Amino acid sequence: MQATIRKAEADDMAQVLRLIKELAVYEKEPDAVEVTVDDLIAYGTGNNADFTCFVAERDTEILGIALVYYRFSTWKGRTVHLEDLIVREQYRGEGLGMALYTEVIKYTYELGLKRVEWVVLDWNTSAVDFYEASGANVMKEWNTVQMDTEAMKAFLSKKGLA
Repeated sequence: MQATIRKAEADDMAQVLRLIKELAVYEKEPDAVEVTVDDLIAYGTGNNADFTCFVAERDTEILGIALVYYRFSTWKGRTVHLEDLIVREQYRGEGLGMALYTEVIKYTYELGLKRVEWVVLDWNTSAVDFYEASGANVMKEWNTVQMDTEAMKAFLSKKGLA
């Protein structure tokens, strides 16, 4: 499928948010998205953006995104984290995911960074297969650990800090 891969701009963020919400439904968390278009514009555009978003666009419609940001590894130094790679469901299997993925790998490599990393749900076998086929190391022995606002508040309360 022909699509243009480019960096997202402020005018793209409403469509980017639509894709984020589609992913939340796919991952069985339809009510989890709290980010807004204004957040995406504020943190994803301008000279000091917190993230970079690549879009796959055809005829002004954004069909997929790859959102990345910098991390720091104590072993490797500055790295890139791929937060999400999303392709609208009806366009999956047409090469858009690979085009976005390739852009992320190229972006990281051209920056001279030593690693790009991301997480993938273990039940998303098509994504796991996709990444493994590309040569990525899916590290099954690592667990993702998170603490949401309520858990942070509870923890700090136990410490007498909230």
